[in-house]
Amino acid sequence: MTATDLTDDPATARSKSKGADKKASLYRMAMPGHLCPFGLKSKSMLERKGYTVDDNLLESREQIDAFKAAHDVQTTPQAFIDGERVGGYTDLKKHFGYRVLEKGDTTYRPVIAIFAATALMALAVVLNRYDGFPVLTWLKWFLATSMAVLAIQKLQDLEGFVNGFLGYDLLARRYVPYGYAYPFAELWAGVGMMALIGTGSALIWLVAPVGIFIGSIGAISVIKAVYIDKRELTCACVGGGSNVPLGFISLTENLAMLGMGIWMLALLLG
Repeated sequence: MTATDLTDDPATARSKSKGADKKASLYRMAMPGHLCPFGLKSKSMLERKGYTVDDNLLESREQIDAFKAAHDVQTTPQAFIDGERVGGYTDLKKHFGYRVLEKGDTTYRPVIAIFAATALMALAVVLNRYDGFPVLTWLKWFLATSMAVLAIQKLQDLEGFVNGFLGYDLLARRYVPYGYAYPFAELWAGVGMMALIGTGSALIWLVAPVGIFIGSIGAISVIKAVYIDKRELTCACVGGGSNVPLGFISLTENLAMLGMGIWMLALLLG
């Protein structure tokens, strides 16, 4: 439905909706050159919550400006429930009880997504390549693929990663180029371990020591920053700009690299 009279107060819809099932009015931008994603997400959320949505499309800059002026709002979309303005997409999420991350809030969501995906990737490899389900082999693939994916996350925004990394890594703070080299070293170790798992190749000597080195430095740095100095920092483990708190997750990442390197060398020497 296209908005026809943008100056009408949606509160008048209250009297029309009395006695009817759940109804909402939504005003969202839908110009030829831009379809507002938050408007679509708001419409979807309202419909999932059982509302019949009176969907009003603001199809020109003039309509958008008129709507904002009429209702004294700065942004669209705007949702109205029972004639009362709820607000935009974020306001709708709060209205329906969803958690909304504010600036500075910490979350483990990025690392949960990464580790869940790499665990499934490792499972797919093991089921395809091995008989039965060798748990230790699955763990090797899980750790190696996790290292590679975490390196990719860092390389997406290398400058942002280095900015966060310099906040706690002991070696990078003394020699800044190490911060830039770290994601490449992690990728080298992760992909190298994926290539060499179960081979017993002497090429492990080109890969495992890298994981041992960066894992050791990283673990010591995290222990000092978090558990000795008691500093509250965000972790650069998933790249720059993340809100993952520095602590257990980053320590686990580094200990996993250290352990994986030692494990592979031990199997080669054994």
